[in-house]
Amino acid sequence: MSFPWAKHYEPKAPLMKWVDERLPLPRFVYNAVGAGYPVPRNLNYFWNFGVLAGVALMCQIVTGIVLAMHYAANGAIAFDSVEHIMRDVNFGWLIRYAHANGASMFLLVVYIHIGRGLYYGSYKAPREMIWLLGVVIFLLMMATAFMGYVLPWGQMSFWGAQVITGFFSAIPLVGEPIRVWLLGGYAPDDAALNRFFSLHYLLPFVTLGVIILHVWALHIPGSNNPTGVEVKGEQDTVPFHPYYTAKDGFGIGVFMLIYCAFIFFMPNALGHPDNYIPANPLSTPAHIVPEWYFLPFYAILKSFTFNFLWIDAKLWGVLAMFGSILLLFFLPWLDTSPVRSANYRPTYRIFLIVLLIDVLVLGYVGGAEPTARNVIIGQIASIYYFAHFLIILPIVAATERPRPLPNSITEAVLGKHGGGHASGAIAGSALPAE
Repeated sequence: MSFPWAKHYEPKAPLMKWVDERLPLPRFVYNAVGAGYPVPRNLNYFWNFGVLAGVALMCQIVTGIVLAMHYAANGAIAFDSVEHIMRDVNFGWLIRYAHANGASMFLLVVYIHIGRGLYYGSYKAPREMIWLLGVVIFLLMMATAFMGYVLPWGQMSFWGAQVITGFFSAIPLVGEPIRVWLLGGYAPDDAALNRFFSLHYLLPFVTLGVIILHVWALHIPGSNNPTGVEVKGEQDTVPFHPYYTAKDGFGIGVFMLIYCAFIFFMPNALGHPDNYIPANPLSTPAHIVPEWYFLPFYAILKSFTFNFLWIDAKLWGVLAMFGSILLLFFLPWLDTSPVRSANYRPTYRIFLIVLLIDVLVLGYVGGAEPTARNVIIGQIASIYYFAHFLIILPIVAATERPRPLPNSITEAVLGKHGGGHASGAIAGSALPAE
């Protein structure tokens, strides 16, 4: 989207003018995150989570590079190398705990970021490409997190790799060759560790590249906003800097406080105690579970306990687990409602709350013992998850009667805060929206 009222970068200092003529990097930064990039004036704190995801990724990359200097991807000494980092490397415990808890913080921020997109319809036209790239980022994150969980080579790492890669063998004809190719053998060992370590190191940089495309795609139509109404003019926007850089700075401060609280006061709260036991191929843990951020998908995987048609239950589970994520790619075309924000879609909002509860139930079932009761709950929750996107969402989009939309962002802001006419509120728009 072109904003004719946006300020344009004009360097004053001779050195900056010389640099800008030969490498317009200062102009690029100014237009991307400075006063040259106008954003809707009514963004709330849920719009902080995109920046927080970028901060979390950079923390993971920096701590991961340091850890890679001391880690040994060898089945005989991988566990001991992690203990060496914790006990002998200067501040190794801090780097390791920051990296381990950073993965949870990163996924938590991204889940909230996805939830915001679902609530405010950020996947709708003309922002489909932003959403699709976001789902690609999510898939890359999940692959990176899984391979990172294997590297400490504790009991849960080994058996998690054994179980998850074992599900590929359910794919007819090519499943077992794919599993052997992934592991570099018939069971997790040195070859698997080397492959997972190499990919775990590489994928964050690939993710960073896709994030750059994600932000680039965002700057074409501009940011969505809580009303879902497109920007009508200069009165609807404020410069990104200093208003939203200040707001993002506050969000980063809160995020870092929570992050540091986990690192220093409860560093193992989000992990599994069995992973402090060296990997033993001859001793299977009583209950194998992945990290918390995989639990809803793990519950879907476990929900298929019987064969259906000519397809094995194990294969159904694998297809459903991957399908639950790939389904997000089609969301812009499943939800045909012209109204973006759930603030003006009361029926959609109710079902979205039910979906959130459903995902939390799946998370509980994924980490719970596979009793008959929990299996049934998981099956019901899995059915609802797919029904929400494939049945409920299209029906609601076609039949619900949305509330009237405001004519502009300015009208919505003034109506909310009881302001006067639009021209008198432009100066007030310098304050970030609540």
